[in-house]
Amino acid sequence: MPKQRALVWFKRDLRIHDHAALVAAQAHRDALALFIIEPEWLQSPECDASHVDFALGCLAELRAALAGLGMPLLVRVGSAVPVLAQLHQELGYSHLFSHEETGPGWSYTRDVQVAAWCRAHQIAWQEFTQTGVVRRLHNRSGWAQRWQARMDAPLHLLHGGFTPALTLDQPDLPTLASLGLAAHGKSLQAAGEKAARHMLKTFLQVRGMDYRKALSSPLSAEDGCSRLSPHLAFGTLSMRTVHQATEVAIANTPERALAYALRGFSGRLRWHCHFMQKLEDEPGIEFHNFARVCNGLRENHFNDDHFAAWCEGRTGYPMVDACMRSLSATGWLNFRMRAMLVSFASYHLWLHWRQTGMFLARQFLDYEPGIHWSQMQMQSGTTGINTLRMYSPTKQAQDQDPQGLFIRRWVPELTRVPLPYLAEPWKMDVSVQRMASCTVGVDYPFPIVDDKLAMKAAKDRMYGLRKTAEARQDASGVQARHGSRKSGLPPSGQRRMATTPAKRPAKPAASASPQGDLFN
Repeated sequence: MPKQRALVWFKRDLRIHDHAALVAAQAHRDALALFIIEPEWLQSPECDASHVDFALGCLAELRAALAGLGMPLLVRVGSAVPVLAQLHQELGYSHLFSHEETGPGWSYTRDVQVAAWCRAHQIAWQEFTQTGVVRRLHNRSGWAQRWQARMDAPLHLLHGGFTPALTLDQPDLPTLASLGLAAHGKSLQAAGEKAARHMLKTFLQVRGMDYRKALSSPLSAEDGCSRLSPHLAFGTLSMRTVHQATEVAIANTPERALAYALRGFSGRLRWHCHFMQKLEDEPGIEFHNFARVCNGLRENHFNDDHFAAWCEGRTGYPMVDACMRSLSATGWLNFRMRAMLVSFASYHLWLHWRQTGMFLARQFLDYEPGIHWSQMQMQSGTTGINTLRMYSPTKQAQDQDPQGLFIRRWVPELTRVPLPYLAEPWKMDVSVQRMASCTVGVDYPFPIVDDKLAMKAAKDRMYGLRKTAEARQDASGVQARHGSRKSGLPPSGQRRMATTPAKRPAKPAASASPQGDLFN
């Protein structure tokens, strides 16, 4: 029987290394690659022009890399099923290969529609795993061991290139303007697999030395964190590649301090998939509270003025405002400060996590739905099982920016404010304000809420709710479904993993279901 044509559908896996779908396509007569810029993505409330811009940068590099292997990359704009149908009519492919995706609601719906179309047209659609997320998981027992087995498995490496039977016209990639998107104005990380592999190398060899200490402050985290989160979100690196490279670095580095730091990073990689698994198991957490006892807690008390001030970085709390302005300008912020932003919005301002989460999703270049919505609820206290973390913005300024360098960089109105007042400028008397050229209420706003009163009101409500029998019952259900388990695994650096590539990727079971930053 002659070999048949295959189509590799790239989604959030914009790389050529450790790409199971590409490896599978090598068994076919000829193969083509496809990326679809979907209106459903562009019009979704969590999409931002910066996300599309980063993806286009990744696609430019990917197209060149694939061309070097003899595989054309088609980039089409349109909904998935019509695009796939048109290509099927034009090219007559028989196999569709892609990676699984655990994404927002629109992508789940899209994949269900694609699965139905493939069945109707006798297209063999095979999806491959690329993270530790397990589909149709019945319970979390043994999940950590399954994650470990996947991450330790051989990388999927290409053997030679492709021999295409078709010469196809490949128009230039679209631009933001041609897609109807305005320029975003953000200063983004470099896109593409080369940049991803460079970031991984520098982190494992040099930058990761102070990782455990650096990750909390927005100043030190800028360089001391891995900065791999956008690359994991867009798939320019596979989780398995990061895991295995980290384990090799831990085992081989003579620097004990670096090995210690990298063990901390290695442990967080599993948590990355742990949170994504929550969305896979319960897609509705994008829209509703984990703990149903929290329904109505904030939904009916939304203050639009407070929300606008928070989004624009003018709350009157310098650390909150500096973090929000930095995030809006760069698309990145370290995890501790992300948690503080959500905590402030949820507890001080009593804003519901859905609206604030949508705004942050657009700001985060590394928006990963499973991590994002789990963390939004975790930091808002609506999971029912996690410790309530209520951050004082003043204390965070004093602890994480003790010299005021970060605040002065991003809140220039406060440049001349003396350091003792920088975290609490409203405490300056008139003479100090005049000397600092900063009149509170004019040049910089007064705090929009009283820190202590807002915190007390939030604690009274949240802890009072958690004492109820209904809350305890909810918590038991959430823990059973989503709670972490003891892994039973040896410490990082003491595990053995395969070191040779797989000859052929294993075929997963067919499925109709599809998928910031905790580890930045």
